[in-house]
Amino acid sequence: MDFKRTQAQYMEHCRSRHLRPRTLISYEQTLVLFALWMEQTHGVNQVEAVREAHIRQYILDLQSRGKYTFCSTDGGKNHPQSRRDYQQRISNITINNYLRNLHVFFAWLMEMEYITKSPMKRIRALPEERKPREYLEDDEVKQLLRRLDRSYFSEYRDMLVILLILDSGMRLGETLSIEMSQLDLHERCVLLPADKTKGRKSRTVYYSDKTARELRRWIQFKDRYCESDYLFPVKQHGRKVKISVFERNFRQYVKRVGITKHITPHTLRNNFAKRCLMAGMDIYTLSRLLGHSSVEVTEKAYLDLTDRDIKTKYRRFSPVEGIYYGQDD
Repeated sequence: MDFKRTQAQYMEHCRSRHLRPRTLISYEQTLVLFALWMEQTHGVNQVEAVREAHIRQYILDLQSRGKYTFCSTDGGKNHPQSRRDYQQRISNITINNYLRNLHVFFAWLMEMEYITKSPMKRIRALPEERKPREYLEDDEVKQLLRRLDRSYFSEYRDMLVILLILDSGMRLGETLSIEMSQLDLHERCVLLPADKTKGRKSRTVYYSDKTARELRRWIQFKDRYCESDYLFPVKQHGRKVKISVFERNFRQYVKRVGITKHITPHTLRNNFAKRCLMAGMDIYTLSRLLGHSSVEVTEKAYLDLTDRDIKTKYRRFSPVEGIYYGQDD
């Protein structure tokens, strides 16, 4: 069977499983680019003709060429040459994402009996060299929050979004989707229903007394200017804020404060995780709060502590430090 036909069937299968839009886009982009590469490089357009050697050559090609140098529409309207990261090295993490998508696709082909053997069977993930995540120090967090002007609806709203992510570890999309019915100010928690979480599982996240007081003030302010079921609406029409809009605003706030680190809204979630670990929270509890599918996912994502972090954490747990044995230092 040709690639186009099987891709169309596979994407229909994925949509029937109600996968996230971003997941569907990732699957489709991976398959379109791989099919184009197979046709242009090897003249192959049948899925049953794909061999392990093709996959290994594709990996080598991804490693040798830069980002956006191979497009399904020769650049089209996206103008890849204008991107800041054009021709930069494709990371092993990105290549592994492609390989995972291909693994799933060829497994589906076997399940449908379109092929008898998967060319991905012996393909293993590449080693991933993770860079330490950027971390906001206490003073940087204070500067960021203080420089937002509460007299402006959007900046006051965005300040509370930042505060709530820092205090609860929610993803940005989850935070912007909060409706008033999900918020429990008495118990200081937010119920995230399954249809609004990445893992399609409902969970409850919590926040502090200080954040609860700020939320009460924000809600009183919000209700004077906007009728909306959302906790963090757009003032003009009451609908939820788009992720891209908040990300743009956030970049402006970071620039205003003068923070030169590469900081994104997701950095706030990372900060929550690291601060919890440094305070002694166990990895299982942290994994539940973050909404990860397993503890292993949490360990892989957030256990990149620096030497200074380890030194600080050690001093809190030193077995000898708290033992008096009759001698002065």
